[in-house]
Amino acid sequence: MWYWFVLTAFITAVVTLLIAVPTASKIAVARKVQQDAEKIGTAEEQARNIIDEALKTAETKKREALLEAKEENLKLKNEQERENRERRAELQKYEKRVLSKEESVDRKADTLERRENDLTAKEAELRKKEKKINELQEQRVTELEKISGMTSEEAKEFLLRSVEEDVKIDSARIVKEYEAKARDEAEKKAQEYVVTAIQKCAVDHVSESTISVVELPSDEMKGRIIGREGRNIRSLEQATGVDLIIDDTPEAVVLSSFDPIRREVARIALEKLIVDGRIHPARIEEMVEKARKEVENRIREAGENALAEANVHGIHPELIKLLGRMVFRTSYGQNALKHSIEVAQLSGLLAGEIGLDIRMAKRAGLLHDIGKSIDHEVEGSHIQIGADLCRKYKEPAIVINAVEAHHGDVEPQTLIACIVQAADAISAARPGARRETLETYTNRLKDLEDISNSFKGVDKSFAIQAGREVRVMVVPEQVSDADMVLLARDISKKIEETMQYPGQIKVNVIRESRVTDYAK
Repeated sequence: MWYWFVLTAFITAVVTLLIAVPTASKIAVARKVQQDAEKIGTAEEQARNIIDEALKTAETKKREALLEAKEENLKLKNEQERENRERRAELQKYEKRVLSKEESVDRKADTLERRENDLTAKEAELRKKEKKINELQEQRVTELEKISGMTSEEAKEFLLRSVEEDVKIDSARIVKEYEAKARDEAEKKAQEYVVTAIQKCAVDHVSESTISVVELPSDEMKGRIIGREGRNIRSLEQATGVDLIIDDTPEAVVLSSFDPIRREVARIALEKLIVDGRIHPARIEEMVEKARKEVENRIREAGENALAEANVHGIHPELIKLLGRMVFRTSYGQNALKHSIEVAQLSGLLAGEIGLDIRMAKRAGLLHDIGKSIDHEVEGSHIQIGADLCRKYKEPAIVINAVEAHHGDVEPQTLIACIVQAADAISAARPGARRETLETYTNRLKDLEDISNSFKGVDKSFAIQAGREVRVMVVPEQVSDADMVLLARDISKKIEETMQYPGQIKVNVIRESRVTDYAK
């Protein structure tokens, strides 16, 4: 080992030194060598002890590591065995459940099979009983036919007629009861609301036509208006789009146009020209332009005045202009703007009576006919045009629905739309509000009588009260008292479906029986 090599080298060195040094120092050197030898022996002993100790420690650690490895292996083995036991237990539980379910399914299958067999047997028994019942029924029918002297079909018809009469009488009675109850409950309040609204709203209506008459200071002015070879009248007609009618009427000129705004522009321009006295094409164009601006200002003022009168605010300026244009429009002789104002006021009053938003009701009533301001310029009905205008200028959905529904084209979605419908009908149907041509009036009366006469059992009918009531005379042998109720409802429904009219029409069915005899 390494310490033997060290010891040998050290001894060799000492021997060499002893040979080389004098004898006197040999003793000292020998002593020194002896001491060193002792130290080396001690070091060697310590080295052996350390090596032995290290070997013992290594052996001990090796045995400890082996023990730890064995313990860890044993622990893992025990853990694996525990998991295996748990899995086996779970599998056993699942197997028990599966077996239990299989047994349950088998029991249910057996039960269903037994029930099916029982049902089959019962069905066979029921078929036998049904066959027997049918035989008994046939025997009973045969016996009844012998006793009554009627066949089964005749008896069935007799029963159906009897049931039909009973049902008709009951249905008529129920209809009358419900109508009377609804009328008692609603008529008083409805009359109160309508009368209150009409009393608080009094608006004058001015009848308009398609012509305007301009008075002249003298008949000589007609020649100046015509001009040389008719150039003045042609210039005025071209600038305004209005026809000038100069006839034998003394001191008057007639302006004719379907557009009331053009007619008003022409009237103002012609009056200005008459006052000015200078009538020639250039002056005519200048006066027409001034008259057009004046009419535009009047339109704007009319719209603003309508808003103030109806107490409605926050409407788009373009809608205000369109509203003002309605001052020159009429419907059945009723001024469109005044009608809209009246509908707004009536809507507000009715809304106040039933607790709705008065401002929104007035707004919807004022704008309900806004489409009439341009319905002759744009294709479509005034209802669709009005709804599109309200959408364009961001009006609330309640107002748009009221505009669309005020003639029943769409279903009303709010109570305000229903109020606008009612206010529009009140304004149009009240006495003096509108005027109709004789032809329209007579056609409506004839249509009422034709509709009433088209029903079975009607003898004759008469349209009276300017077409607001129709009296229907029925044949008493064909129409019973119960049939009268249903006949009145059928006539009313057909009138609603086929005719257009303001307000309401009363259908009065009259059944009268007379017996005449003579004393001889």
